[in-house]
Formats: sequence, structure tokens, C-alpha cells
Amino acid sequence: MTPEFWQQRWQDKRIGFNQPDVNPLLISYFNQLDLPAGSRVLVPLCGKSIDMVWLATQGYDVVGIELVESAIQEFFAEQAVAYSVRADSKNPNNKCYKGEIAGRTVELWVADIFTLSAATIGHVDAVYDRAALIAMPKEMRPKYSEQVCLLSQNAAQLLLTLNYDQNEWAGPPFSITQEQVQQYYAAHYSIVELEGEPSTLNAAPEMAVTEHVWLLTE
Repeated sequence: MTPEFWQQRWQDKRIGFNQPDVNPLLISYFNQLDLPAGSRVLVPLCGKSIDMVWLATQGYDVVGIELVESAIQEFFAEQAVAYSVRADSKNPNNKCYKGEIAGRTVELWVADIFTLSAATIGHVDAVYDRAALIAMPKEMRPKYSEQVCLLSQNAAQLLLTLNYDQNEWAGPPFSITQEQVQQYYAAHYSIVELEGEPSTLNAAPEMAVTEHVWLLTE
């Protein structure tokens, strides 16, 4: 998966992964993270997800990371939120869009996630990963999972994955097994599966798919 691949997807508006409504699994299970109001939640590969609006309205600050700048611009435009922009002093290719929703701060970084540091994005209390791990091809997932652990300093995570016959659909989003979740995260977390329920893929609606919710805690 090259940056150009995702840039083209957004340019062509092939963004079926962007949900028009708040993810019901986020609503059902986010309280499992047991975060106090005012906590800061990292949303990797955030796109323009409306889930970030829900997090803000629940009393949480949000820090997102997205490769495609137009996605972040669309997020603030669609939410009618004013924003400021600042460059990363250590990497001028990265910039941070900052606005406010429901009295909470929303900071969205335009960056390749692998070029950021914990010091740059600031303290994180939890991670919400709905569409990031499943967007990564198999060879990139170990590096990605380690980077999220570094950025969040092993903060607890609510992780959503999909499982299906990869022979029927090449992805993305990619299928991830329970064994792979253990492989990527067991060195840093205790892993509990909260739910596994039937789901669908927009690109292959006839295919059997299961969506899984994982709670990752130290």
C-alpha cells in the first residue's frame, strides 16, 4: 500500500470505508476503556470519520492521523468547524489541523503515521482503531502495530477487525485472524474479544464476514 494508492482512492471518492453514521460498536463498547471525561483519544488513519465527532461530544479530546490532507479538510468543512494549521517543527512535510467540537479539542495530523513521534502528537490516553489495522497489508501490520504502541505509550485500545475468506476478496480492508491480533499486540497488551458479529463489505456484500471488537489493556 503506497501513499499514492490512498491519495487516488480519496481523489476518486472510492471511500466505502467512510461510514455515514457513528459506528454502533464504538457506541456499545467504548465505555469498556473506562476513560474519565477529558481524556485524549488517538484515532489512527482517521480519514474524515464521524466517529471523531461522537468522541468529542462524549467529552473526549481527539488526535487523529491521516495521510490524505483533503480528507481532513473535508472533515472540518462537513462539520462546519473553524480550524488553525501548524507545521511540525521537526518535519515540515507534516502539519496539524486544530479545531473544537462540543468544547473539546480535535487535532488531526496530515502525516505518514510512521514519521510521527509520541512527543510530537502529545499524550494519549486511549486508541480507537476501526479502519487502520485492517487497511494495512500483512507485511506492514507488525510495523504499524508497534508504531501505534509507541505513539500511545501502550495506552489501552479499542480495536475493530474483520474476518473473512481472503481468497474471496483481496482487500483492503483485509481479513485478520485472532492469531494475528495476538501476534501483533500480545507483547504489549492483555487481549479480550468483546464481540464477534456478522457484517458485510460494500465491495463484496454477498461474502460471509465477521466483525470483531477487541479490548487491549496493559
